[in-house]
Amino acid sequence: MKITGFTIIKNAVKNDYPVVEAIRSILPVVDEMLVSIGDSSDDTEGLINSIGSPKIRIMHSVWDNHLHKGGEVLAIETNKAKAAIAPGSDWLFYIQGDEVIHEQYLDTIKQAALQYKDDPRVEGLLFHYLHFYGTYDYVGDSRQWYNREVRIIRNDPAILSYRDAQGFRKNGQKLKVKPVEAWVYHYGWVKSPQQMFEKQKNVSTLWHESEEAWRSIVQKDIFDFNEHFDSLAKFTGTHPAVMQERIARQHWKIELDTINKKFS
Repeated sequence: MKITGFTIIKNAVKNDYPVVEAIRSILPVVDEMLVSIGDSSDDTEGLINSIGSPKIRIMHSVWDNHLHKGGEVLAIETNKAKAAIAPGSDWLFYIQGDEVIHEQYLDTIKQAALQYKDDPRVEGLLFHYLHFYGTYDYVGDSRQWYNREVRIIRNDPAILSYRDAQGFRKNGQKLKVKPVEAWVYHYGWVKSPQQMFEKQKNVSTLWHESEEAWRSIVQKDIFDFNEHFDSLAKFTGTHPAVMQERIARQHWKIELDTINKKFS
């Protein structure tokens, strides 16, 4: 059985994505790792090279800055990376630059991939999600947060990234999947208020044609975490080992309300 991991990334340093941790978290279960680096204005390539794994292969891509609708450029870039993977792999393990797999699930993932390797009826493996918010101490616990997504897909040219690269479809239809008892730890909403504001501004062009259009939606110069969730819970588990150094560097404190719910 051969598994190839793949991801897309752009301006990882500027936006402080935990992409190194994301890649390192799946390296034990993949035979090779393709990283597609967009035309960055920072040293994203140097950051990826710092991982120092012979499994990693870098490709370069130029993102189309005219694609502003619904983050569609993310799906296009994901499909470009997927198309660059050789046909010899049985499974493709897709990880986004702010997603990390806990090491406690690696054996479970391997076993599921092996179990369904020769079953053509299974086109993908479906993972659970934990969405961290504000700090590493809070997780979203409402339907506002997607709770499952496909992250391992069969190496089939007909399977393509969907919408803003959140999931995958085959010929426009949902994949035939099997659930795997493993969780993706999503850290995209864990930053200081100022860092989050800057990240939102930097990536706004994936959804809006200009910073002015984004500014018409966001009125403040700092991200207010208290305004952007409906329900949170305290996280009582453990974080992946690859995240420990990053967590130790957290320099901001945010107290968020887990009691009062703000459902509309």
